[in-house]
Amino acid sequence: MRNRLTFVLLSLVALLTLAACNNQAANTPAAPAAQPTGVLPPVRASSDVVADAVVVPARTADLSLPGGGIVAEILVEEGAQVETGQPLLRVQALRQQAAVAQAEAGVQRATARLAELRAGPRSQEVETAQAAVDAAAAQVQRIQEGAKAEDIEALNAALDAARANLARVREGAPQQQVIAAEADLANAQAALSQAQAAYDRVAGQADVGQRPESLQLQQATNAYNAARARLDDVQQGATAAEIAAAQAQVRQAQAQLASIQAPARASELAAAQAELRRAQAQLDLLQAGVRPETLAAARADLASAEAALQDAQAVLAEAELVAPFAGVVAELLPAVGEQVGPGTPVVRLADFSQWQVETDDLTELNVVRVREAAPVQLTFDALPGVTLPGRVVQIKPIGVNKQGDITYTVVIAPDRWDERLRWNMTAVATIQAER
Repeated sequence: MRNRLTFVLLSLVALLTLAACNNQAANTPAAPAAQPTGVLPPVRASSDVVADAVVVPARTADLSLPGGGIVAEILVEEGAQVETGQPLLRVQALRQQAAVAQAEAGVQRATARLAELRAGPRSQEVETAQAAVDAAAAQVQRIQEGAKAEDIEALNAALDAARANLARVREGAPQQQVIAAEADLANAQAALSQAQAAYDRVAGQADVGQRPESLQLQQATNAYNAARARLDDVQQGATAAEIAAAQAQVRQAQAQLASIQAPARASELAAAQAELRRAQAQLDLLQAGVRPETLAAARADLASAEAALQDAQAVLAEAELVAPFAGVVAELLPAVGEQVGPGTPVVRLADFSQWQVETDDLTELNVVRVREAAPVQLTFDALPGVTLPGRVVQIKPIGVNKQGDITYTVVIAPDRWDERLRWNMTAVATIQAER
């Protein structure tokens, strides 16, 4: 707008001067060729472009968190100098941390599985499989060879012993056992009679129940009853249950002998041979090692787990805001415990080591006359009398609508600097433009 006003004023001055000159020419004879005394020379409009501008750092950034969250820590203060990569603040990240831990466990599991496959079977596993093959082969050989002579002889001896036991059970107790049981009963009878006589002598006394004769009589009676029961048992012979048990032993011995003497059945041999083939196949599988396809699948699982871990770590890293470049924390917006939204600026970072001047006051009529590297003179409202030279370093290609005018931003780099200047101080840029 200032450029337009300047241009209008200069045009008015030129028109007035031109009118005065015309009037003077009309009233003055044309003979003298010299310039009349007191007439001003023609005024030419300046080719420079003058624009309002502001002082800004050469590098600034409004920093935000991609995921937002509740602010848990603020690690810097406003005005602090920070380095590239330095943490500025963190938001709560319990879920992100849990996701990283879960992803790490997945990587460990996939790594262990791949290592297990690469290591192959242990020697103990191979030995166990070999033992199973040997056992199955021995079983096949036993079935094919049939029973051994010593096995048949042993089973015949067991059958004879079972039959002899059955005969003894059926015959009952030997005569010697009967005689011994009768003698024991007679001795018990005599002891009982003696104890009874002794008891009868003191039976009339008031304390007879407390006397030793009473106890001796009771013991003698018990001994007699036991001897009587033993004699009855010996004389009675074996019970039906004892005979049945002895007969069962005989039948079992006969069945075992018949089984070992019988020729092997085809189904038994086929089953034993099938078991041998199964055991041999298991051993061959262990010795062959892991299939390439299985290893490839395990490697793919590990790669997938590592990718999941990287993704979880990236999400966790987004909970921490770090400085993308070295500079000063110019503005710190949130407080601890405050909820910040995704993409909402929370920190303004600026590099105060280098400054520049920007103007967005050049209209489309003026910007076409400005070229990059054009000389510029900078003056400042805050520093009267200070003029700094500079150069145009950038003309942004996109214009914006500003109060009906299309204006463009021009960036100017001063050749030297005054330390008294601050961010957003106003300046006037006089740009040497093309005619």
